[in-house]
Amino acid sequence: MRAYPGQDGSRWKRFGWLVLLWALSVGTLGAVAYLLRLFMHAAGLSR
Repeated sequence: MRAYPGQDGSRWKRFGWLVLLWALSVGTLGAVAYLLRLFMHAAGLSR
């Protein structure tokens, strides 16, 4: 499978960066939510 002339897979690289950024943001959100829940549980705020 050959890339188009002058393109050399830059679109896929950009797509990869987009996916990586999305995964990082989702992971960060998950970690923050987890820590918040842990803190709330430790403080006795959650039932």
